[in-house]
Amino acid sequence: MREATPGTTFHGLPLTPEQHSEIQHYIHRRQRAGKEWDTPELQAMLADMLDPPEAVAASQVDDEASIAAERMMADRDDGNEPMPH
Repeated sequence: MREATPGTTFHGLPLTPEQHSEIQHYIHRRQRAGKEWDTPELQAMLADMLDPPEAVAASQVDDEASIAAERMMADRDDGNEPMPH
């Protein structure tokens, strides 16, 4: 991993090389279109990159309920009566 220096970060933010590239691509696209690049959309992108929303961990109970529902739907799609599993 490269060292984070002012020359390799966007405004000194600790972004990965992929995130930095995505930001630079956004700015380049906006500039080519003759539009302002410092937008609320860019701020939202940066906020998500620096503090990504946490994925909700599914519980085993949720998984089992989902599997049971899928089995019931599959049984119905086959034209069969739902069978207890």
